[in-house]
Amino acid sequence: MINKETLKKKIIYRSKHRGTKEMDMLLGKFVKKHINILKISDLIDLDSILTIEDEILYNWYFYERNNNLVPKNKVSELLKLFKL
Repeated sequence: MINKETLKKKIIYRSKHRGTKEMDMLLGKFVKKHINILKISDLIDLDSILTIEDEILYNWYFYERNNNLVPKNKVSELLKLFKL
């Protein structure tokens, strides 16, 4: 069984330490806004999204390039709608 608080800490860290400043800002602010309202299943989906390379996420988010590596789920839809 997954410990929700441990998963949240992992997600917070990974969202702010991506490697590129743009993705640190985008994902860090997205996580800060949504982390406490997401269900455990959503947190697992978010954790999965955070494993995707910055370049893929960057192009998917900023240039709206479809990519099969970015799953279509509630969290990815929230992220797509999120504005800095």
